[in-house]
Amino acid sequence: MSSADQLQSIRTSEDVRAACEAFRVVASRLREEIGRVLVGQEQTVTSVLVALFSNGHVLLEGVPGLGKTLLVRTLGQALGLRFSRVQFTPDLMPADIIGTQIVLDDPRTSQRQFAFRPGPIFTQILLADEINRASPKSQSALLEAMQERSITVGGTTHKLEQPFLVLATQNPIEQEGTYPLPEAQLDRFLIKVIVPPPERDSLNEIIERTTGVQSKDNEVKPVLSASQIAWAQGLARLIVVAPHVQDYAVRLTLATQPGGAFSPAGMEHLIAVGASPRGAQALMSCAKVLALLGGRAAVSTQDIAAAAMPALRHRVVRSFEAEAAGVTTDALVQQLIDATPRELQAAGEAR
Repeated sequence: MSSADQLQSIRTSEDVRAACEAFRVVASRLREEIGRVLVGQEQTVTSVLVALFSNGHVLLEGVPGLGKTLLVRTLGQALGLRFSRVQFTPDLMPADIIGTQIVLDDPRTSQRQFAFRPGPIFTQILLADEINRASPKSQSALLEAMQERSITVGGTTHKLEQPFLVLATQNPIEQEGTYPLPEAQLDRFLIKVIVPPPERDSLNEIIERTTGVQSKDNEVKPVLSASQIAWAQGLARLIVVAPHVQDYAVRLTLATQPGGAFSPAGMEHLIAVGASPRGAQALMSCAKVLALLGGRAAVSTQDIAAAAMPALRHRVVRSFEAEAAGVTTDALVQQLIDATPRELQAAGEAR
């Protein structure tokens, strides 16, 4: 039975609750398999899974050596998906990412013909390492494929295999020789995740695993298939959202607009540009998957608040005053979360 047929068999709210609970068990197994190789980073893993089951893409920001490549490779193994990696450099060309047309001689007709040679983007999980080191032209080639899930070369459109997940990384410290992603391109990423350094216990375990005797228990086994991922993505859309919960997501998004009706007092001068409607869509999609991963058939305001930071931090642009005062974007988003009430006391009340 295909994933579409399985979703059609879910008709009642009880069916949705049962499916969500069953998926919670599978998601727990998936985390356990990833934990066989990747130590710590539980929040990062959860964020990546949220993006995967939301059918979105992830921008990972962190210093080198935190296990970003290992996370992507391990995720591919646990999901039974193909994985490829592209190291972005200033001389990288769009053809190095999407592929190119080559001229071949046909031995039967002695004529030349064009043939398309696919690039590394024809995979299911793509690690775009240090994406801000490539030129804007090469960045655009990748981001177009992220948006359309297809590429066009020589007038022919080539569909990318589903699921298709891009995890792009960038170094927050070394900025020399980089091409920062403009806001319009940052908006293509569903979430932005800050990868933290490991804690004391995790670092001890990393040292033991990587410098000691290798254990066969660390081998990752596939937990989900591509069709099951498609089913989970469809199931997430069936998660119920109460009107007051959706309104909280809307008000939280509108709170990012400086000078708007829901903008907290005193923050107008700290934000230059707020989140677009795509930010509200990302916020709701992530909250639905968070509920799904928890085995719940309805989104709570806690899910919205938990999804707000990764969904909005790259969609809020600081003002010059905020930059000069050293106020980070994360601090601004946290202030918005703290200042936005989860439920209004009366209909039509702004605050």
